[in-house]
Amino acid sequence: MRLTKYIPSPFVKTAKVYLWGLCIFSVFRLMLFINERNRIGSTENLPTIVESFIMGLRFDTVILCYILALPFLVLTISYFLNRFQRFSNLFFKYFISVTLSIAFVISAADIPYFKHFFSRLSISALEWMDSPSFVFGMIAEEPLYWLFILPTILILWFIIRKVSKISQMYAPRTSLHLSILFTLLGAFLLFAGIRGRLAHKSPIRVGTAYFSQSAFLNQLGLNANFTFLKSYLQSQKSENKAIQFMDTEQAISLTQKYLNIDDTKDGISREYTADSSSSKMKNVVLIIMESMSASKLTRHGNSNELTPFLDSLTYEGAYYPNAYAAGIHTFNGIFSSIFSLPAIYRRHPMKGASIKEFDGLFEYTKKKDYQTIYFCTHDGQFDNVEGFLTANYCDEVIASDDYPSEEIKTTLGVPDDYMFRSATKKLNELSNNSKPFAATIMTASDHGPYYVPLYFTPKNSETKKQIVEYADWSLRQFFESASKQSWYDSTLFVLVADHGAAMNASYDMPLPYNHTPLLFYSPQNIPPSINKEMAGQIDIFPTIMDYLNLPFVNQTLGINLNDSFDRPFIYFNGDDKYGVINQEWFLIQKQDGFSGLYKYREKDLNNYAEGNVSKIDSMRQYAEAQLQTYQHLINN
Repeated sequence: MRLTKYIPSPFVKTAKVYLWGLCIFSVFRLMLFINERNRIGSTENLPTIVESFIMGLRFDTVILCYILALPFLVLTISYFLNRFQRFSNLFFKYFISVTLSIAFVISAADIPYFKHFFSRLSISALEWMDSPSFVFGMIAEEPLYWLFILPTILILWFIIRKVSKISQMYAPRTSLHLSILFTLLGAFLLFAGIRGRLAHKSPIRVGTAYFSQSAFLNQLGLNANFTFLKSYLQSQKSENKAIQFMDTEQAISLTQKYLNIDDTKDGISREYTADSSSSKMKNVVLIIMESMSASKLTRHGNSNELTPFLDSLTYEGAYYPNAYAAGIHTFNGIFSSIFSLPAIYRRHPMKGASIKEFDGLFEYTKKKDYQTIYFCTHDGQFDNVEGFLTANYCDEVIASDDYPSEEIKTTLGVPDDYMFRSATKKLNELSNNSKPFAATIMTASDHGPYYVPLYFTPKNSETKKQIVEYADWSLRQFFESASKQSWYDSTLFVLVADHGAAMNASYDMPLPYNHTPLLFYSPQNIPPSINKEMAGQIDIFPTIMDYLNLPFVNQTLGINLNDSFDRPFIYFNGDDKYGVINQEWFLIQKQDGFSGLYKYREKDLNNYAEGNVSKIDSMRQYAEAQLQTYQHLINN
C-alpha cells in the first residue's frame, strides 16, 4: 500500500488482476496435473515437473496480457485526461470479469477434454456441439466432471468479486514523470507478455512448451485458451483448408498402384524387413543445406565454381541428379526430408495448436536405441522446429541458446562452420555412449542476412556468390574434421537442400527453386553411382533405413530408391501451385485451374498443354492422388 502512492492506478490495477489471474490459471493446471498424475512415468523427476509449471506461467502470461491490454489503455487515457473515471472503471470491471470468466471456463472444459483426447482444447471440441443435449447430458451424468464444475463456479464467483473490488480501488495521483515512466513500463511488459519471448526472431509457439521427452509434461505447460485460439486462427487460413482433389478411397487405390503397394495391404503401409547381413553403416548424418539449388553446382552447368567440394562429393557416392525438394520453404525441406511426406500449398506442417506425431527418421531409429539430435544455427523456436521435433522423437535440439553469445553474428545465429565444429564435438560425445546416432544438421549461411567471416577468402566479388562459396567451404571443413573421427567410416551421410533458389526462372515455378542435389555418401560402403531416376526429399527416410538395414513399416509417400521400382514422376509444391516432372515434361498446375506443360530439358517456353490432355491428366492424377492420400493421413 505504501508503494502504490508512487505508482499510477492503471498500472496497479492491471498488475493486481494479472497476479490473481496467474494464480487461478495455476490452480487449473494443478487440477489437470492431479487428474492426469497416472501419466507421470518413472523417468520424470520433480525438477522436470516444476519446469512444466514454470513454462505454464509463460503461456498464462500471454493470455492475461492479451486480456489486459485494452483495459490498461482505457484506464491510462482516462488517468492522463483526468476524466471519464467512472466509465473507465466500469469498462475495466465488466471487460475483465467477462473475459477472465470465459478464459477460466475454457480452462475447466480443457480438463475432461484432455482426459479424452490427450490433447489440449482446440476448435475440434466444437464438433461435440452438434448435439448439445447429448454433450451436457454426458457431463451431468459423469460424477468426475462435477469435481471440476463446482470449483470453477467458486473461482468465477471469486474473480468477479475480486475484479469489482480492484476496479473501485482508489490511488492518489502521482507525479507526471512517474506516471509516464510506469505507463511506458506497463506497455512494454504487456507487449513482451503477448509475445511470450524476448527473442526477436519468433514469438512464443505451441512448440515452446515441448522441453522434455514427456508428452504429458510438454502439454501441461500450455494454456488451453492459447491452443483453442491458435487452432481457430490456423483453421481460418486458406492454406490449412483440407484439400479435396478426389475421393479418398480412389486416392489410396491409385497411390497403392503408383507406389507399387500390394492393394491387400491396409492403406499405404508396407513392411520392410532387414536382410540377414548387418550394415557396416551404423550412424546417419542428414545434412540439409540452405538454398543449395542444383543450379549452383558445376556439374549442373554453373560456371562460377561456387561449390568445388560439394561437386567432388557427388562423384564419390550415390548421386541423384533428378531430385526435387517438396516445397520452397525451409520448413518444407526439414519436414519432408525427415518424415517423407509432401508439401501441400502454403500449409505449414510443423505449426498448429497441437503437434501431431509422424513416422519418420527419428521415430524408427529411436526405436532401435539410436540417439537422435538436430542441429541448427539460429533460434530453435523459429518455424516451431524445436517443439515439433522434440515431440517427434528427437532427443535434443542444438540451437542458438547452446552457442556462446559472441559467436552469434546475425539473426540467423552462428555461421555454418562454427555450427559444424560444434556438431562434430557433440557427435564425438554421442559416439562414446556405445549407441548409434541419427543426426540432422540444418545450415543457414546461404540465406540473408548474409555473413561472410573475415577468415574466409572468396573468389567471387558478388556477396550472393561469396556466401555459396563459404557454405561449400564450411561443408569441406566438416568432412575433413569428421573423416578423422572414429565414427566416420560407419556413418551414412545424406546431403540435400531444404529448397533451391530462384535462378534462371524460365517458368512460373522456377525449377532451380525445387531442383536439389541428393547424395548418399559413405566412402567405405557406397560405391560411386549416378542414378538418373526421378527422386525427391520424400524418398530420403526409406532409403536411409535400407542403407542402415533397419526394419520398419513405411507409412509415408516415400520410396526406397535402392529398390528396382522407379517413380514415373516426382511432384513438388510452390504455395499456390504444384509441379509434376519426369525426364521430359514439366507440368505446372495452378489452383486457379491453369495448366502449363513444358519441355524443360530444351528450355522451351511454349505451353504444350493443348493437345496433350491425356498426358496432363496422368501427371495431375499422380500428384493429386498422393496429396489426397497425405490429407487422409493427416485427418486420421
